[in-house]
Amino acid sequence: MQEHLTPQNLLSSSRRVRAISPSATKQMAIIAARVGGCVSLGQGVPSFITPPHIIEAVTHALKNDVGSGQYSLQTGMTALRQCIARRFLEEKKVSVDPESEICVTVGGMEALLATVMTVVDEGNQVILPSPTYASYTEQVVLAGGTPVYVPLTDKWELGLKAITEAITPRTKALMLCNPGNPTGTVFSDEQVLAICELAVAHGFVVIIDEAYDYMVYGGGMPVNPLSVERFRDNVISISSLSKKYALTGWRVGWVIAAARWMEQIMKVHDAATICAPTPSQIAALAAMEGDQQCVRDMCIELTKRRALCCKRLDRLSDYFSYVPPRGAFYVMSKYRFTDDNSKEVAIRLLEEAKVITIPGGAFGLGGEGHLRLSFGGEEKVIDEAFDRIERWLR
Repeated sequence: MQEHLTPQNLLSSSRRVRAISPSATKQMAIIAARVGGCVSLGQGVPSFITPPHIIEAVTHALKNDVGSGQYSLQTGMTALRQCIARRFLEEKKVSVDPESEICVTVGGMEALLATVMTVVDEGNQVILPSPTYASYTEQVVLAGGTPVYVPLTDKWELGLKAITEAITPRTKALMLCNPGNPTGTVFSDEQVLAICELAVAHGFVVIIDEAYDYMVYGGGMPVNPLSVERFRDNVISISSLSKKYALTGWRVGWVIAAARWMEQIMKVHDAATICAPTPSQIAALAAMEGDQQCVRDMCIELTKRRALCCKRLDRLSDYFSYVPPRGAFYVMSKYRFTDDNSKEVAIRLLEEAKVITIPGGAFGLGGEGHLRLSFGGEEKVIDEAFDRIERWLR
């Protein structure tokens, strides 16, 4: 029903924007800034600095290449798209046309939003295995769609029966982060491919977010279903270099999709950003073509931090239970010491113990009763945070 326009509501924000919620991660950071003296197990930012060889490449380009301060092609630098295509073939066995199937974006977030705005129409439903990355919900709502939460199992695995039962004629997409934020899960290749079979059978799109594909503990990269030819029209792949190369502030990622989808995604990309920042694309190319020892070193450190986080949680087994993370750098810890909702618990922990965590309820219904902890910070930060939590609980 159309809203009757008056001088008052002409000056109000749109219903689309009023329907979405601010990020819980950012809200907790704002509260922490007011409280002061906090340590963080909150925002998913690894503590590593951008590798020096990447900074040197960008500095050299800015000094010597006049094009480094100008727009790139709308789809991104040719050399970068070609590099992405090579990497996908080598690492994921996915053959991609760099001219028509790759668009470099302002981080993975823009890639996700441009994709959702392209795929999802008013009244469409989008299945979100939950707990899910919180921004998926807001993007779906912003596009006029309806999020449909399907709980993961108690081991944070996909419930294929429940997902099948959630599919309706209005189902347009399913969004999946693998490895998972916020759970730290790694969905099995068999389950991911089974989801894609459902997508083909029922005519919806699987939007797969691979921001953490490099960080799997004791295993290789998960399957990218674009490697299966019959899934090419039903899968859109999102990637980001933010975490892998410590480029969170550089804002560079990409979307890979069949040309029929990319032609439409590019319209949103152009309307929103024109192109990704050229210096950030230069950084991305230097990162992907340079020595990969920096990634291996960061993975070794994250493995140590995972072990420390799990050890500290084990000491608090009367207060928390958790599923050991198999990827990324998050753990969803179920608290046992209160029945209060997760936002109340997170705020109390922040204000009384000065430890930042993220309320699990922000990640969908399946996350309520949990706190998301990030172990991306240095070991001394993780230890200090848990020392404060122990004192607070005891």
